[in-house]
Amino acid sequence: QVQLVESGGGLVQAGGSLRLSCVASGGTFSSYAMGWFRQAPGKEREFVAAISWGGGSTNYANSVKGRFTISRDNAKNMVYLQMDSLKLEDTAVYYCAADQVYRGRDYPRGMDYWGKGTLVTVSS
Repeated sequence: QVQLVESGGGLVQAGGSLRLSCVASGGTFSSYAMGWFRQAPGKEREFVAAISWGGGSTNYANSVKGRFTISRDNAKNMVYLQMDSLKLEDTAVYYCAADQVYRGRDYPRGMDYWGKGTLVTVSS
């Protein structure tokens, strides 16, 4: 069983940057693909980014490609989401997630394990 805890959310102006962090415990971190999902008010949860076990492969939703970067540090059991050029529509609760299988961006039912989320609010 993997436990995930996100941090780094907050209020940022449009065009600004924010870095989310997620620490994992309770499992062999390097054996899990990691991902970030988000859920905006009144909308369904959506895929944001995923990274393979060793970090060699990444995949992004079209809406964030070129602006967001996912990375991981297996020595620290950490995964990050660097968010640049933030837009109003990036406002959402962001969730860190883990899965035993890396599927690129193909996670229609999400991943196996979830954090509780961290709120990102982008203001004008």
